Amino acid sequence: MKDYGRTAAYVHLDAVEENFEQMKRNLREGTRMFGVIKTDGYGHGAVPIAKRMEPKPYLFGFAVAAVSEALELREQGIQKPILILGYTFPEDYERIVENEIRPAVVSFAMAKKLSEEAMRQNKTVFIHVAVDTGMSRIGFADTRESAEEILKISCLSNLKIEGVFTHFSKADESDQTYTMTQLGRFEDFCEELSGLGLKGVLRHCSNSAALMQNPRANMDLVRAGISIYGIYPSGEVAREPVRLTPVLEWKAKVAFVKEIPAGTLVSYGGTFQAPAPMKVATIPVGYGDGYPRSLSNRGYILVQGKRAPIIGRICMDQFMVDVTGLDVQTGEEVTLIGEDGGARITVDEMAALSGRFPYEFVCDIGKRVPRIYLE
Repeated sequence: MKDYGRTAAYVHLDAVEENFEQMKRNLREGTRMFGVIKTDGYGHGAVPIAKRMEPKPYLFGFAVAAVSEALELREQGIQKPILILGYTFPEDYERIVENEIRPAVVSFAMAKKLSEEAMRQNKTVFIHVAVDTGMSRIGFADTRESAEEILKISCLSNLKIEGVFTHFSKADESDQTYTMTQLGRFEDFCEELSGLGLKGVLRHCSNSAALMQNPRANMDLVRAGISIYGIYPSGEVAREPVRLTPVLEWKAKVAFVKEIPAGTLVSYGGTFQAPAPMKVATIPVGYGDGYPRSLSNRGYILVQGKRAPIIGRICMDQFMVDVTGLDVQTGEEVTLIGEDGGARITVDEMAALSGRFPYEFVCDIGKRVPRIYLE
């Protein structure tokens, strides 16, 4: 692996591709995928992932949350469709039309302004209509009135309704009752649109969890998010038939090693006191890098393939671990997330220990931690 300074996150792009392939095999013929790479690819790096996956014919395009994320992809040469899943403000309409970015449309007024901007630029804006079936976030209500309003949108100049979508709020739970209710509402609404004459529109509602365990929800498109990165949506989602491979490893180098006598206090607040003589290693990573402070006196890392417990409070830039009994040297590599000597620390276990959601854990790994991309 490539060398680095104090710390780095290795991102295995071959694992990203394998995860896409695993999910593709779980889809019916003809269903294509959005790769959801918002929040800089859930902290893994949106651009390298997009460049790796763009040539795949089963990949329809990419989905992000904000205009800035979409523009970055375009600036880096990504040509496939890019959908903004969140709300787009009028100040950004000029740029999204110019760069052929797909907005999620949530009202007739929004669509009309987009149409006007597209006419001004003599271009066509492709939109995806958001429908709220039970998330209570953004989107049209699934009512007859909404269907009629969407039909009016379809008649606007220089605007094409490419897709219609909804989002599940409980798809990652073993009890699928509410998800099936949402799915039924979405199916009925799509039928209503079709009955009014709106046909040939791409339908999508599956997130990673639904993609894995709800075949009925896998329509024209699906949106693969957290699963791209080798992380299951929750502990309630079955590990079969989609076998995911972890994508990210987080490594660091030992900054300092010292022996301390019994009774010595460690780190801010003195929350840890050495019960006996100990060997302590300082790791140059902290909450300023996105490593959770809540792992203080609770978490652990791998040193020479063995668990080394975190002692004392995690600082902004450093934390200490107990390496008593190990011949540890300054500059030696340790593992915060990943494998070492047959042992493994997963995002799931560190997220659980820190009281965080796995999505949150990886998204919070900061810019001070360089990403090293392995093909």
